[in-house]
Amino acid sequence: MGVRTGRPGALAEQLAVPVGLLHALPDSVDPALGALLEPGGNALRAARATEAGSGDRVLVLGPGTIGLLVAMFLRAAGAEVHLLGNTDSSLAFARTLGFAHVWREDEVLDLPFDAVVDASNALRLPALALDLVEPAGRVVYIGLAGEPSRIDTRTLALKDVTAVGILSASPGLEATIKAYADRTVAPRPLIAATVGLDGVGPVLAGRRPADAGPGPKIHVNPRSSAVRTAS
Repeated sequence: MGVRTGRPGALAEQLAVPVGLLHALPDSVDPALGALLEPGGNALRAARATEAGSGDRVLVLGPGTIGLLVAMFLRAAGAEVHLLGNTDSSLAFARTLGFAHVWREDEVLDLPFDAVVDASNALRLPALALDLVEPAGRVVYIGLAGEPSRIDTRTLALKDVTAVGILSASPGLEATIKAYADRTVAPRPLIAATVGLDGVGPVLAGRRPADAGPGPKIHVNPRSSAVRTAS
């Protein structure tokens, strides 16, 4: 907000936002769920970009916050969802959310996938997504690696694959609010803990709160100094 408007940005104590950019939240979408609307909007757009529905099989690479939200939206659309990750703990957590088809990266996936979503930050997975998708399928890239990740455009062309990149959540916010409100998608288990501002430093340094739940998301409540963990 502060980059183009000349007004204080989102780190200010008070922030003026044009009313046209605001979305009303129903009572069933509390502040914790409201904080998950941005990743949810991105995830919804990624799920829709696969064009998958009933009878389609989709693989999501990376069972983090975005990947799990993508999986939830795909499941709500009727797709058969598979998740691929590199830690037993993340895959075990995905199972608690009702996802039975979970795989480790070192396992051989001999299944046809109508679409693959790369929601990881791994350099090697964008190319793997292209390798695993069926001819004439769709690959959606929403994850970003720390260095340039490359695919072979010859594979893209010879397999007649459609590739889509997703960045902004804004076009998906209204539909995400509705999905959270009617519990078509229920992301609350993703919240492992809530910390105050004094707990932000350790979290950003990679240290999870001692009593954090298994979810991938740590919330920040600037009005609180306590740590609240997921039940």
